[in-house]
Amino acid sequence: MMNECKECDCQNNRETRESLTKKIMEYKFAIIDISLYLNAHPNDNRALCLHNEYTRKFKELTDRYQKVYGPLTIEYPCNKWRWLEMPWPWEKGAY
Repeated sequence: MMNECKECDCQNNRETRESLTKKIMEYKFAIIDISLYLNAHPNDNRALCLHNEYTRKFKELTDRYQKVYGPLTIEYPCNKWRWLEMPWPWEKGAY
């Protein structure tokens, strides 16, 4: 079940943590792939537009994820180290 969030519109957006994570990974892969392409084809305006669009969407998705679930990486310490509030996997009996 999704955590309640008062800062964003999570009630209307029923994405699961897993589906949101998958979308973030897909956009990150596409950004890296297009960046590599642009290294060899710097004048391809269509690829540059796609890169900009995917980068914008990636930021939007990561911001949405972090408002609900906490930071994705240490570079984005939002919600004041919220990951510390959750039990470790072995405390939940997952291992």
